[in-house]
Amino acid sequence: MTPLFERYLGIDYSGAQTPSSSLSGLRVYSASHSESPTEIHPPSSARKYWTRRGLAEWLCATLQEGLPTIVGIDHAFSFPLSYFQTHQIPLDWSVFLEDFCEHWPTDFDGMYVDFIRDGSYGKGAARCGNARWRRLTEERCRAKSVFHFDVQGSVAKSTHAGLPWLRFLRQKLGLRIHFWPFDGWMPVQGRSVIAEVYPALWSRSFPSEGRNSHQHDAYSVAKWLQESDASGRLGFHFQSQLGSAESAIALAEGWILGVNQSPTKNHQI
Repeated sequence: MTPLFERYLGIDYSGAQTPSSSLSGLRVYSASHSESPTEIHPPSSARKYWTRRGLAEWLCATLQEGLPTIVGIDHAFSFPLSYFQTHQIPLDWSVFLEDFCEHWPTDFDGMYVDFIRDGSYGKGAARCGNARWRRLTEERCRAKSVFHFDVQGSVAKSTHAGLPWLRFLRQKLGLRIHFWPFDGWMPVQGRSVIAEVYPALWSRSFPSEGRNSHQHDAYSVAKWLQESDASGRLGFHFQSQLGSAESAIALAEGWILGVNQSPTKNHQI
């Protein structure tokens, strides 16, 4: 079976500090058909670890090379349906990104997520959420809400810090990249894909081999993507198994790659 991709990137994300801060929790692993995942370190500089800005710029340059690549990033790509309804935002991911970045400019130099949370900067109070709101995909895998801050295992801060960089990549790369599932459930063959992942689904399946938790999460994402593509299962995970109403919701809320999509009858727009 012919693999869909040539390269597999796993990213364990971090919402700590500022866009230009060197973050030990921000890790990248890369694999190919024949090579197991290895850690990719940032270009040589005074910073030891990746910064969010540096990672986005590196991804932009790397994906422009044209090698079909799938990138799995460990933060949410969108918000729950209740957020769209409460703030009267159309169920359109591009509109959502623009609206979010207007209110939460977490990609600005020197900006902490908490500066916007506490009202020191931005307009976050006009675009807040409820920790009880969860996306359909989060309910399926029992992941925490994107608004559940300051608890262990939360992706709230990394999500709020990472969303502007998804917009950056979308603006810079255009049709070179398929943001799954917002650009459609089945990517065009030969096109690179960026998808949301949840390392907890797979990290226990692989021995840690001396990696710390952030390294192992990034490794596990790259390894799962590599193995799933080699076995032919990755294409199955792209396909929507949801009912029509839930599929429409997921195209706004996003979906975690690999999470069960068995349809239910409990969600309506």
